[in-house]
Amino acid sequence: MMKVSSKRQITLPIDQCVVAHINKGDEVESFVDRQGIISIVKKSMGAASGILSGIAIHADITEEESLQSSIN
Repeated sequence: MMKVSSKRQITLPIDQCVVAHINKGDEVESFVDRQGIISIVKKSMGAASGILSGIAIHADITEEESLQSSIN
């Protein structure tokens, strides 16, 4: 079982890192869903390249409104 340090750090088990191809120095992103489940995803260079290129920008929507619409 893992423990959270005083700095809120966790050490991932080696076997999980091997499966996820996470190595020393890799960048990861973490997400929490509504049930409190934390997912850790290895970031890949260029993985999102062009993914938002066809999305229209709505400058009249604030960042807070956008955030709230994704939560609700």
